[in-house]
Amino acid sequence: MTIFTNARLIDPETQTDTLGWLRVEGDVIAESGAGTPPMGETVDCGGKCLAPGIVDLGVKVSEPGERHKESFASAGRAAAAGGVTTIVTRPDTLSAIDTPEVLEFVQRRAASDAIIKVKHLSALTKGREGREMVEIGFMRDAGAVAFTDCDHVIENTKVLQRALTYAKSCGALVIGHPQEPGLSKGAAATSGKFAALRGLPAVSPMAERMGLDRDLTLIEMTGVSYHFDQITTARALPALERAKQNGFDVTAGVSIHHLTLNELDVGDYRTFFKVKPPLRSEDDRLAMVEAVASGLIDVISSMHTPQDEESKRLPFEEAASGAVGLETLLPAALRLYHAGQLTLPELFRAMALNPAKRLGLASGRLTEGAPADLVLFDPDAPFVLDRFKLRSKSKNTPFDGARMQGIVKGTWVDGMRVFDG
Repeated sequence: MTIFTNARLIDPETQTDTLGWLRVEGDVIAESGAGTPPMGETVDCGGKCLAPGIVDLGVKVSEPGERHKESFASAGRAAAAGGVTTIVTRPDTLSAIDTPEVLEFVQRRAASDAIIKVKHLSALTKGREGREMVEIGFMRDAGAVAFTDCDHVIENTKVLQRALTYAKSCGALVIGHPQEPGLSKGAAATSGKFAALRGLPAVSPMAERMGLDRDLTLIEMTGVSYHFDQITTARALPALERAKQNGFDVTAGVSIHHLTLNELDVGDYRTFFKVKPPLRSEDDRLAMVEAVASGLIDVISSMHTPQDEESKRLPFEEAASGAVGLETLLPAALRLYHAGQLTLPELFRAMALNPAKRLGLASGRLTEGAPADLVLFDPDAPFVLDRFKLRSKSKNTPFDGARMQGIVKGTWVDGMRVFDG
């Protein structure tokens, strides 16, 4: 038994931020309260914040195929240091996770190497090529929690409709990337004055709206459970809101980079700021923050995408997209808290509770009987980020050298401490 005393309890279910204590019995939360805590082995939180561990939906671990970029061991250490207790890994590996055998391989590697919990997504089509759907029933039985081709948008609408119909019959969740693939192909920036002045190949924000509209039509046709991985433009929000009002089983996410950075951060072609979709305007960023606050956007994720130095040290339009984010997700999100735009319970609703609920996981809560997956952090502690101190194998972060606030003091998975800050 462990009792966390003198803690600011951040409860995303009740949307409260209160001083109190929390008791862990074995691997689950037993009770919490205010006033005098029960007797037992204690962890004095010193008035710092105790919250459910983050559930990061959409993490790329580069096994199999590119283990030099990120392994389950390095991703697990980075996640624990960032207060992430569950990672949900993408299938955009070499080769794609599209058969029960490959899924079993990554499950074994994760179980043996990662110090945090790992759940796995399966590809929706074989090889993520958009031609033939995977054995959705078999993959679900083998442990896949959802199905996605990631940023490879299925262009053949007939194939996608069949896959969604079959996923509906199996009760499976599908995750889509809202983008019109023809318009967005080869784009390195969002169209507008900045991209024009920099001479960068750009894509209109309407490409996201067009991809969203197509997918919503198929969702209405099939009744499938669907999650949009990243909504990044204000133009897409009205359609998403209508879909929710019409009772569609739809949720949406946004990456922490699109919540805290904008297109001007690219500056003089800084490739660590090249992500997919490209960074948007400041108006779009503010619209995303407001959508998270209102609950229209359900999930905040890191979209952790490790890239080696060779693939980033290239001209901007040739450089690989993506940024690591497991260790920077929490301090970057706390920028929104310190700016007065989101409360801590609202942040953890989007980073822990909602992704856990969407995937049918019991974590993301501080309630009795929930797994004792916890993060203790000081939201006010300042630091300057040094990318070479990150625990990920790859160091491609846009926050290198940034002044940030929020240091993780400890992370627990099933009541066992996996990180001591």
